[in-house]
Amino acid sequence: MAHSLATLRPHPQPLLLKPRSSTIAMSHSPTGPSLAVVGVTGAVGREFLSVLSDRSFPYRSIRLLASHRSAGKHLTFDGKDHVIEELKEQSFDGVDIALFSAGGSVSKEYGPIAVEKGCVVVDNSSAFRMVEGVPLVIPEVNPEAVEGIRVGSGKGALIANPNCSTIICLMAVTPLHRRAKVKRMVVSTYQAASGAGAAAMEELELQTREVLEGKPPTCNIFKQQYAFNLFSHNAPVLPNGYNEEEMKMVKETRKIWNDPDVKLTATCIRVPVMRAHAESVNIQFENPLDEETAKEILKKSPGVVVIDDRESNLFPTPLEVSYKDDVAVGRIRQDVSQDDNHGLDLFVCGDQIRKGAALNAVQIAELLL
Repeated sequence: MAHSLATLRPHPQPLLLKPRSSTIAMSHSPTGPSLAVVGVTGAVGREFLSVLSDRSFPYRSIRLLASHRSAGKHLTFDGKDHVIEELKEQSFDGVDIALFSAGGSVSKEYGPIAVEKGCVVVDNSSAFRMVEGVPLVIPEVNPEAVEGIRVGSGKGALIANPNCSTIICLMAVTPLHRRAKVKRMVVSTYQAASGAGAAAMEELELQTREVLEGKPPTCNIFKQQYAFNLFSHNAPVLPNGYNEEEMKMVKETRKIWNDPDVKLTATCIRVPVMRAHAESVNIQFENPLDEETAKEILKKSPGVVVIDDRESNLFPTPLEVSYKDDVAVGRIRQDVSQDDNHGLDLFVCGDQIRKGAALNAVQIAELLL
């Protein structure tokens, strides 16, 4: 039985967010690239299809790839029925662009195989992010990193999608960095279930029902109760006391900005929200920047919307940005602990599955056309 793409997610009415930026004007096209989506049954994999459809990404053919457990199932995309294929080495024969979101081990095994076959891989895992020579890209921030990589050149390449928290943070902070140069950032994240995958989202929903019914919560994905609770991010803790998620933000920011000297410290927390992350960001600048100038800069920044209504106490929320493309920024205020307008505080929200993963990857693919 085929499952319509439209059933994969609801489409709530947009709230306060800008229209999406200009999109490519075609979808199925005999002159477009051949696509493959690896991990198509996962949360990000499904969102890849949604974003490709929403942005009318041009393609001449598409392969939907997953593990052997999903092979043979049907899925409707762009009005046509597709059979999900098992991921194999030959899956990338004749493929121009492959969008990967099937975990680091799959990316490490099959990414280089795809590249050898002349395919450009945009990988959503952490497998290649810090590998020297592999571009780590947010299209609104450092599109120049993929200069020289083009579809149809016959030469394969690896491009890494940054961590979702890094993307959401830098979408808001980079425009300010360009004006006043960031010296140091202190970031606290409030991360949704979606960052741990579709199974975590399902477990949060299940636990919520169980707790409300007075039953013990099912804890298969996380080791403790998630519903009506929050806890330190479940990534492994490193010898320095930071967890892997926190150090990803530190290392990835330096690579994306090409600035090894920028200082960043992060505390990452898992909160019982379904699919959008929130972040509190404190910034210290080398040069002065007042809050009104910062607001004007952010209002003009692509992919960013300012929601900052002090009178009504209305600011970004994870619910409001869910299923949206833009990153929302609010609580923009001068840091009173720093002198001479050298510090700002921000509150940032962004859809983890969309701009934090699938949308960013598809935007990278658009740069390659």
